[in-house]
Amino acid sequence: MAVGTQYRYIVTDDTILSGEPIIEGTRTPVRAIVETWRRGVAAEEIPSRMPHLSLAQVFEALSYYSDHQEEINAHIERNRIPDELIEPFIRQRI
Repeated sequence: MAVGTQYRYIVTDDTILSGEPIIEGTRTPVRAIVETWRRGVAAEEIPSRMPHLSLAQVFEALSYYSDHQEEINAHIERNRIPDELIEPFIRQRI
């Protein structure tokens, strides 16, 4: 069952990504938006790369991240693919 947060578009659901914060109505974790933004994609451009999200949802995810950096950074690290498992051609492009 989804549990709301104090953020309009952010929920947690123990049955989706082990309770990691996601955008309500999707399986998109906040960390995916943060990682895209960290790679230099402007927040305004993220919905063109993730068309199922609205700009308001993107900004809400970044706002959540601003208030919960330690939590989201832990999710990012836990889901990071070790460099040695990334195909060398792809690694060069990251």
